[in-house]
Amino acid sequence: MTDALSARRVLIVEDEMLIAMMLQDMIADAGLEVEGVANSLNDGIDLANRADFDLAILDVNLNGEEVYPVAEILQRRGIPFIFSSGYGAGGIRSEFGGVPQVVKPYQQNMLMAAVKAALE
Repeated sequence: MTDALSARRVLIVEDEMLIAMMLQDMIADAGLEVEGVANSLNDGIDLANRADFDLAILDVNLNGEEVYPVAEILQRRGIPFIFSSGYGAGGIRSEFGGVPQVVKPYQQNMLMAAVKAALE
């Protein structure tokens, strides 16, 4: 991992605990720091409003609720983010078309490519 990405803090918004844990490991292996994990839309909104981080990874579907309120907060705060989904890119709202995306199941190289794209 390049020095430009090391020590960056990441917020994870993911409703599946095992996937969130795997994602935390991948992020740590890449030299990034997990600032927080939200497992629901309400927790994601709370952390998006108050936590201090450099990037967020947002699962599009959180127990049947769309993550877009979190994305809107991050846009207002000027914090880059990545969408993740097991359904592919077709389900992302058009106003977020330029946001980097990663498809589940995660692959380290694809995840890090999306992280780099989001931080550029």
